[in-house]
Amino acid sequence: MIPEQARPSSPAPIHIVDLFAGPGGLDVAARWLGVGVDGIEWDANACATRRAAGLGTEQGDVRKYGPRDFKFKSANVLAGGPPCQTFTVAGSGAGRRALDQVLAFVKAMAAGEDVSAELADLDDERTGLVLEPLRWALEAVRADDRKPFETVVLEQVPAVLPVWKAVGEALEGVGYKVDCGILHTEEFGVPQTRRRAILIARRDRQPRLPEPTHRRYRKGVPRSAGETRLLPWETMGAALKRPHPFVVISNYGTGGDPKARGRRTSEEPSATVTGKISRNRLVSPAGAELDRFTNFEAGRLQTFPIDYPWSGADVAQQIGNAIPPRLAAHVLAAALGRDLDEGFFESVLASGWGPFSGPEGETPPVSSPGADSPEQSKAVPAPVAL
Repeated sequence: MIPEQARPSSPAPIHIVDLFAGPGGLDVAARWLGVGVDGIEWDANACATRRAAGLGTEQGDVRKYGPRDFKFKSANVLAGGPPCQTFTVAGSGAGRRALDQVLAFVKAMAAGEDVSAELADLDDERTGLVLEPLRWALEAVRADDRKPFETVVLEQVPAVLPVWKAVGEALEGVGYKVDCGILHTEEFGVPQTRRRAILIARRDRQPRLPEPTHRRYRKGVPRSAGETRLLPWETMGAALKRPHPFVVISNYGTGGDPKARGRRTSEEPSATVTGKISRNRLVSPAGAELDRFTNFEAGRLQTFPIDYPWSGADVAQQIGNAIPPRLAAHVLAAALGRDLDEGFFESVLASGWGPFSGPEGETPPVSSPGADSPEQSKAVPAPVAL
């Protein structure tokens, strides 16, 4: 018999704390993977959706919390998708103007300096929120009453990649190994073209960003073209299962010209889903007006389950702000050393999310996957360990 003190300890179950958790994009992915997660989110509407979905939720300002708080001490994975408005083309541009300043803040934080007052003085204080995950990670490393996070996963718009690279260097300085880069959502089975800057860091081994499973979308290039080892990109028509083909006419003008509206057919992926998706017109191939996307359909284009219980107000904005769960699942799986295949996604999406408890007066489409099998919903794999 092995003496009790000589027995190797079991690896700790994975538990994620998700900063700026939104309505649950990463958390849905974590649930699919059988991983525990608690999210911090200040927006009351997003919190209403999270609670309706049964996701662990702390409503509040991320800046008021830290890794040494009792409720987050057991978390061994840190995830974060800070607000991106000041970094996007559609935003104010304060994030781009402050980029050099933000990069200097990263170096100062890595050196142990407190830069909270300087961050509050930025033209748009939301710009500084992009550094909150670094604060959490460094505080956990330097704490004497908790272990560092074993894994860090961050996502943002492509303009934030220089910040992620700087954050990666700071994390490498305290013992992490890092990989970061830009991922295209359609290359991971999302029926939408969207790009995200992703960072993965681990303390115990060199992480790698996930490898594409699907071909990249290029306008005018058929789905069948490209690398044969990859699956064709997914279409809006296949994702939504509307009975007839359609054309989406974007609310945004091509090249800044409001008269040159972008168009995509149902045999293509959606353009980036934003909070203004309800303004996009849908027409038949002959030009007849069709019903615009419902919130459930917009969520499905983001790869949320079709019966996900969207709640509160500004649902379209909640949907547009979220990371697509399917992309998040690939990123988390890569960060945790797990392999996923197409059958995994077919299974979790067919199971649905659970009995609908969304906004009064709204119901998910009758044809939603798993709608006639509620007993199969919310099936969660067994917890996994690091």
